[in-house]
Amino acid sequence: MLRRFMIERDIPKVGTLSGQELGDAARTSNGALAKLSGIQWQYSYVTADKTFCVYLADSEEVIREHARLSGFPASRITEIVTTIDPTTEQKCSMATAPA
Repeated sequence: MLRRFMIERDIPKVGTLSGQELGDAARTSNGALAKLSGIQWQYSYVTADKTFCVYLADSEEVIREHARLSGFPASRITEIVTTIDPTTEQKCSMATAPA
């Protein structure tokens, strides 16, 4: 079963890249992913000097191998254990309400 991870990548000035440059980066990442199993890129958030990438993967090791193959750093890898959103309060209230 694949686990969800957040990968923080320190990439100076990544937020200034053009659409074409971001497309090239995605192509590079996809090329590395094609060589691996047990890993799937879901999406990335781009800030001024970092990306925060959400991946499904078997392990941290396969994420580090993707970083090595793609040339993009994996500065920090954190497993995501759950998610919450604005509706979590209502869901939890309903789950604990008396029958």
